[in-house]
Amino acid sequence: MKAIIYRHNGAPDVLRFVDRDLPVPGPGEVRVRVAVSGVNPTDWQARSGVGHPKRFSEVTPHLDGAGTVDAVGEGVDQSRLGQRVWLFMAAAGRPTGTAAEFTVVPAEQAVRLPDEVGFDVGASLGVPALTAHRALTVAEDGPRRLRPGALGGRVVLAAGGAGAVGHAVIQLARWAGATVISTVSSPEKARLATAAGAHHVINYREGDPAAEIREIAPDGVDIVAEVALGANLALDLAVLRTRGTIATYANDGGRPVELNVPQNMVLNTRFQFLVLYTAGPEARTAAVQDVAAAVHDGALPVGEKHGLPLIRFSLDRTTDAHRAVESRAVGKVLVDVTS
Repeated sequence: MKAIIYRHNGAPDVLRFVDRDLPVPGPGEVRVRVAVSGVNPTDWQARSGVGHPKRFSEVTPHLDGAGTVDAVGEGVDQSRLGQRVWLFMAAAGRPTGTAAEFTVVPAEQAVRLPDEVGFDVGASLGVPALTAHRALTVAEDGPRRLRPGALGGRVVLAAGGAGAVGHAVIQLARWAGATVISTVSSPEKARLATAAGAHHVINYREGDPAAEIREIAPDGVDIVAEVALGANLALDLAVLRTRGTIATYANDGGRPVELNVPQNMVLNTRFQFLVLYTAGPEARTAAVQDVAAAVHDGALPVGEKHGLPLIRFSLDRTTDAHRAVESRAVGKVLVDVTS
């Protein structure tokens, strides 16, 4: 099979397009013929060694993808053969991610993809959708699970609604019944956040964004899903309701986070820092089940008209795909692996 590998951490040019033997699934595993591989910031961070120590002599990158089960290991129901699936955390603690024509994963990390849902959607789930689910289910008063109506009466602020995680936050929050506000930095990103389903979109670089949000939500925002905590904290606290939650999954821009302790004491602010690797199996399992339900309901479409443009590369151009993600390309970067 054809695969992408790297043996050393570094810039995108450490990636190599090579031939490798077909992997064999072990007990409890499935082999998937990968159709589309999704690329996330955590993939290039792992490749470069930022916060991700390299554990294997050779690594095939990428956590997310979609394809078809073509072999199963001992203990896995034979009925899974031929099943269309989406993959998550394929390269987490393993050397074989989805940037290859075939990959092997634990059976529970290959989730059935409905026949009417394309592989592009499947490859765009994983990290963004599961992270979004986590951000929306950590408030003190819940909910812990998402379904239609679970966030009824709540107001969610999706910071950076044109990004992959922000896009998933908008879609999942709307599916669960929340009023969704998104902050963006340009008219083009506003168009994308609106297409994703945000009820209200505010350009935080213009006017008085806090006043605009307070006009929409006089009692404040219940949950903030935050991508740039250092840069946005003042705005978040200006619009957060008492006992509200700021769930942060990144600190884009790297601005230091400085807390006004008395202000947060009075607000009873809840800060939740999150990353999938350490969220725990119960939270991940719940997220997978709820995201699968949302996919079944058609709530997580991708593409330009749904607010998440697709940027495509062939497998032999995975180096360029990594460069696109590192340069903060607007949209979802996908690698087409097999037809």
